[in-house]
Amino acid sequence: MLHRHDVESSYVMPRRVDVWCPPFHEAATTRYPVIYMHDGQNLFDPASAFIGVDWGIGEAMTRLRQESEGLGAMVVGIWNTPLRWREYMPSPPRTNQPPPWLAPFSEQAGGEPLSDAYLKFIVTELKPVIDATYPSLADRQNTFIMGSSMGGLISLFALIEYPTVFGGAGCLSTHWPAGEEALVDFLGQRLPQAGQHRLYFDFGTETLDAAYEPYQCRMDGWLQAAGYQRGRDWLTQKFAGAEHSERAWRARVGIPLRFLLNSAS
Repeated sequence: MLHRHDVESSYVMPRRVDVWCPPFHEAATTRYPVIYMHDGQNLFDPASAFIGVDWGIGEAMTRLRQESEGLGAMVVGIWNTPLRWREYMPSPPRTNQPPPWLAPFSEQAGGEPLSDAYLKFIVTELKPVIDATYPSLADRQNTFIMGSSMGGLISLFALIEYPTVFGGAGCLSTHWPAGEEALVDFLGQRLPQAGQHRLYFDFGTETLDAAYEPYQCRMDGWLQAAGYQRGRDWLTQKFAGAEHSERAWRARVGIPLRFLLNSAS
């Protein structure tokens, strides 16, 4: 069942938020993990999706529940705005020596990153409303965040900035070239301690994804250095022939969903 809301914020532009809930045939006391996802207009409805193909999140979650004896979650789809690039780009600390990616990014995007405000919106405004309105499990172990491309970057950054809020992040086709090696290292050096979080990454080999593998290998090195163990609390997947599109993410979204939710209670 999909619920649609128009949400105001003190931190960011107002936007639409879709909330997908599992069918309520279980007991009224059943509560669910929650996955917060970016680019919400691309998740459930082909009519609003960027290329006319949505991620099929509702169908994927239904299949997961059927195949995994009830494993599933609520999904909160946060629609993007014209400030998407700036909201999804990790914000570096303000220092006398800004990182090398900041100036070219700000010139291209029309301003500096706004991700600090975007994450405050999710954590301090949106999440409390979701937890008060829907049958959610609100603890870290049952709260996840996921997205693709720039949405992959902001999902990882959310886990880094709010490690007590999010128990895992799914980062599909992460757009590392937005800051190249310096951005990978900036995020890699700030990973939360291994053992309490799950991280999923993937990439294809066609279109924009064709450039991602060297950067992802660099991030994988940071994950290993931080103590993450492949297959247990971290997974990186390569999909040969996959392009950078909702069509490709739809085809494999069940993999990160299963990986993240297997850690939930």
